Amino acid sequence: MKRPIILHPDARLKKVCDPVPDLSDELRALADDMLETMYDAPGIGLAAPQVGVMSRLVVLDCVKGEGEAPRPLVMFNPVVLDTSAERSVYEEGCLSIPDQYADVERPAEVRVGWIDRDGTPQEEDFSGLWATCVQHEIDHLDGKLFIDYLKPLKRQLITRKMVKLKRERARV
Repeated sequence: MKRPIILHPDARLKKVCDPVPDLSDELRALADDMLETMYDAPGIGLAAPQVGVMSRLVVLDCVKGEGEAPRPLVMFNPVVLDTSAERSVYEEGCLSIPDQYADVERPAEVRVGWIDRDGTPQEEDFSGLWATCVQHEIDHLDGKLFIDYLKPLKRQLITRKMVKLKRERARV
């Protein structure tokens, strides 16, 4: 089931999410809904607070090549365990901040630990787009948006555009 995506500015996007204490069928169904919502948007990552659920859950799939098999990842309680000293810059966007993009610098490689949908602990090293995406989504769980990395003026400009967009959508 597709879920509505919350748009910035919204207080829920600035809150730190609660850890998932135990996996339930309800949480697995939420993960499935989030994947469907993400693919439909279309996007490469989605965090639970973006659909109004304040739990530490993210989904992502950064496979973008024609004919490549998708690789959906569901991460409960993801945590960055290690980061590289090397940095990379990607132009980031966000489903909660549609049509707004900016260069963000982050560690080029990260090791992430999480619980998968079966309750099994996982660890994996990510680089490139995957590293950027997983860091972006984990930031959402900590109440941080990609625009928080920008200079104040640029951040305010994007926020004003989003307020205007939300006003326009409310009229429809």
